Amino acid sequence: IASALNQFRQRFPELKPNLRPWRDDPQTRAFAEGSSLDLAFHLPGWSPRWQCRSLLVQLRLADAEQPRLMGMLISGMTFQGEQWRLATVGPWSVSGERVPDEAICTQLQQVCRDLVGPLP
Repeated sequence: IASALNQFRQRFPELKPNLRPWRDDPQTRAFAEGSSLDLAFHLPGWSPRWQCRSLLVQLRLADAEQPRLMGMLISGMTFQGEQWRLATVGPWSVSGERVPDEAICTQLQQVCRDLVGPLP
């Protein structure tokens, strides 16, 4: 978790981290997955460069004695829902209705490479 936070903070200082992005209620806990960790990062407002207001980041962990990061899913969110996503499956490309600037996409892909490893 610390590595992920540091990667995002170094590349994107405008993002504010949120380590508990979900409500703590019975309905939300029913959907909790033990093999993943969810983080959020918030921008000061909607950003034309990012085409979103918040990022939801899911870190997928291997079920093992020593947890290791298997993959990531990053979603760009607004009050209208998901605008774009980047998954470390397939070509690791950013897809969606409104994708961020190319420079942001490249930096997000680099964060994934630094945390998960090189493209398959």
